[in-house]
Amino acid sequence: MNKLICGDNLEELKKIEKESIDLIYIDPPFFSNKQYEIIWRDEAETRSFEDRWEGGIEHYISWMRPRVEAMYEVLKPTGSFYLHCDWYANAHLRIMLDEIFGENNFQNEIIWCYKTGGATERRFGRKHDTIFFYSKTPKYKFIPQKEKSYMMHEYGFKKSDFQKDEKGQYAWVIAKDWWEIPAIGSATKERLGYPTQKPEALLEKIIKASSDKGDIILDSFCGCGTTLAEAQKLGRKWIGIDISPTAIKLIERRVNKLGIKKDVDYIVTGTPTTIKDLLELKPFEFQNWVIDTLGAKHSRKKIGDMGLDGYFVKDIFHNNTGIQVKQSEDIGRNVIDNFKSALERAKYKEGIVVAFSFGKGAYEEVARLKNAGEIDIKLVTVEDLLHKKLKL
Repeated sequence: MNKLICGDNLEELKKIEKESIDLIYIDPPFFSNKQYEIIWRDEAETRSFEDRWEGGIEHYISWMRPRVEAMYEVLKPTGSFYLHCDWYANAHLRIMLDEIFGENNFQNEIIWCYKTGGATERRFGRKHDTIFFYSKTPKYKFIPQKEKSYMMHEYGFKKSDFQKDEKGQYAWVIAKDWWEIPAIGSATKERLGYPTQKPEALLEKIIKASSDKGDIILDSFCGCGTTLAEAQKLGRKWIGIDISPTAIKLIERRVNKLGIKKDVDYIVTGTPTTIKDLLELKPFEFQNWVIDTLGAKHSRKKIGDMGLDGYFVKDIFHNNTGIQVKQSEDIGRNVIDNFKSALERAKYKEGIVVAFSFGKGAYEEVARLKNAGEIDIKLVTVEDLLHKKLKL
């Protein structure tokens, strides 16, 4: 069965059967020291970012090496491995991969070209990423892919080889190792708002070239789930691993839209399933879990959010419902009073407070505010949210 796993891939890879995976693609966090890489800003993701940065490029490679070695162990002898990187660390990663897979098993340095904003007059525009393609052995699976080659001459081709479209005359040829595929832009239909999201066409090309229907695809830095979604569309089995519970929730929604069901077509492990699990989450991870479970939107600020952790968009007139998350028990009246002030500052007429339990004073204050026609606040327990007993 397809699997979506929340956890540190270094530990989770040890649980996968040796030599069971047909294709691995990873797009690990780049060595760019860009804070946008911390997509969700939950505690696990933040720790991961800090871990690989402390100590410079050598530390980053030492962080990557045991993970790639673990992937090598689970890859079939006929399997293929693709690592996506950019100019910050590609030279260092290439040396590491040669040592793990062997220089003779290096197959391609694929250049993905794209057009995005941002340039400088001090050098040529950096508008490509590198994807290293290795096999585990010389007996690896590869299905040549064809692409259109536009040309005026007909040398080496028969007239019957040529076709025409709006761009001109072309013939089908074996695909080259540089790919012009548009990056995800603000107006791209498949955009999910994940800054490092890669286009589906890129993963489609890799999956078709190095796997057959029914093969198992692994992405152990699965992020927003592009690899898993494309594997599902192309009839492959898949395993995705990510350290962020918030990312796992996003991927669940994404693959569900493809017509498959949790616990029927795929399973999810490692995410919180009990009150004890939720009590042990770090504060931002808990907040993310609540907001995502509610199906609401996150506040843009994690710190200094003025008492609003999330919100529902009720209608086009901005009559939003504000949300406050408390990872504690026996919430009292003072929390309700402060939340009321936060809602009034935001000009919201409705609010929701989520906590493990509420005291008598909280319930009395909520009732008083509603009866006075001031503001409508609902108190929601984590248990009701966990067991889907909530009606908003």
